[in-house]
Amino acid sequence: MDDEQKKDETTEGQDETQDQGQGAAGPVSDSGLSLSGESSESSPPAADAEEQPSEEGGEAGPSEEVAEDPVAEEVTAPEGDQEVVEETEEAPPEPKAKEEKKDVIPGADLEPILVEPDKPELSAEEKARLEAEEEEKARREAELAAAEETDSAAASRAPAKMEKGARFLATGKRKSSIARVTLLPGDGKVEINKRSLEEFFPRPLHQTMVKQPLAVSGYEGNVDVRVRVHGGGISGQAGAVRHGIARALTEIDSELRGDLKRRGFLTRDARVKERRKAGLKKARKRPQFSKR
Repeated sequence: MDDEQKKDETTEGQDETQDQGQGAAGPVSDSGLSLSGESSESSPPAADAEEQPSEEGGEAGPSEEVAEDPVAEEVTAPEGDQEVVEETEEAPPEPKAKEEKKDVIPGADLEPILVEPDKPELSAEEKARLEAEEEEKARREAELAAAEETDSAAASRAPAKMEKGARFLATGKRKSSIARVTLLPGDGKVEINKRSLEEFFPRPLHQTMVKQPLAVSGYEGNVDVRVRVHGGGISGQAGAVRHGIARALTEIDSELRGDLKRRGFLTRDARVKERRKAGLKKARKRPQFSKR
C-alpha cells in the first residue's frame, strides 16, 4: 500500500509541473511555435544573460574586467621602459645640429686657389721695349746709389774755415721770385724776411727744399742764413732761396760746385706757366669745333 501511495504522489507532482510550464509558455502547437506569436529565438540565451551586467549590483561583468587588464598593463610600464622614453624625449636636438650643418656651404673653409691666366706671347718689339725699360731702371738705381755715396762723402768732408765776421752774398731766382741770400758763420739758424723758416714756410716740403744745399754740402748747422725774398708765390720763393744758398756755398768752397751742379741746385729753373693767347681758352687749349 505504501508503494502505491508514493507512485500516485509522484505522478501528481509531475502533472502539476507540466501544467505550470504550459501556463508560463502558453499553449504550444504541433509545429513547436507558441500560440502567443513569440518565437523561441526572442528569448536571450542563458549565457548572454550571465555576461550582461546586473542592474541591481551595478558591477561590471567579466567582459569589462578583461578589457581593463590590457590598459592597466600599458600604463604600468617597467622602469627600463621609462628610461627609454626619457632618452627619446632628449633625442630631438640631433636634427637641429644636422640642420645647422646643412646651412654651412660646403668648401667654405677651403682657401681659394688663384689660377693665373695664360699670358699672350709678346712680340719682338714688346720684348725689346721691356728690356730697355729694365736697363733704364737699373741705370737709374746705379745713379742713385752713386749719388748717395757722393752725398756721404761730401757730408763727411769737413766744412771750410770761415773768418769771423765774413759774409758771402748770392742771388737766387725762380719764376718771378728773387731771393738775396747772405751766409754767416753760426750754428745753422735760418731767417727769411726777419721770420723763422718754420713760420715763413709752414709746409715741410718747402722747408726741406730750402735746406737741401746745406745738407748735401755738410754745412748744415755750421752757417747762419739770412734771406730777403719777394715776388711770386710760396713755391717760387722756396726755389729762389735754394738757388741763392747753393750759389753762396760755391763762394765759400769752390769744390762744392760739381756736386751742387749735378743735382741741379745751381741751375735756374726756367719752367714758367705759359701765358694765355687771344682766341684760346688757355695757353694752347682751343675751343671745340662746331660744324653748324
